[in-house]
Amino acid sequence: MVAFVVSLLITAVMVGMFYGYAARRPVELATSWGEAMIWAAFMFTFIFWIYGVVPHQFLTWADNELNWRPDKLLFGPFDIVKPQAQGGWLPLTLTYLVLRDILVVILYNILLGLNLKMFIDWQTRGDKKAKKDAVVPASDYGRPLLKEGVKA
Repeated sequence: MVAFVVSLLITAVMVGMFYGYAARRPVELATSWGEAMIWAAFMFTFIFWIYGVVPHQFLTWADNELNWRPDKLLFGPFDIVKPQAQGGWLPLTLTYLVLRDILVVILYNILLGLNLKMFIDWQTRGDKKAKKDAVVPASDYGRPLLKEGVKA
């Protein structure tokens, strides 16, 4: 469990580093070759980490410490997923191995969503400032108070 939690903490630190840099870096500044190489290596490490290390640590924790094996049946709380073969209502037999695989797929989807959100936030980081700067004050009647071509 410790390895899985530490892998999640390292993921949070890497996400924090990403957003900290994205907030400080001016949008209009050209990217240097060295900066591109550093961030390419960072993103490669991040993607390796979230798609390789974090799910592996969860699977290792579930297999070893939680002892989720294929012969360990899942009944759930109050036997809500008890199979028909054991006197329950559910027509399939679920094991803890199935639960482990479902949870790791959910984990992959959460991390994929995080990855996509980071890419979108990087690409649109200057749009909020541009929209805020583009607001022209209007009169009570909705007309702009400045003439075109005149700066305030």
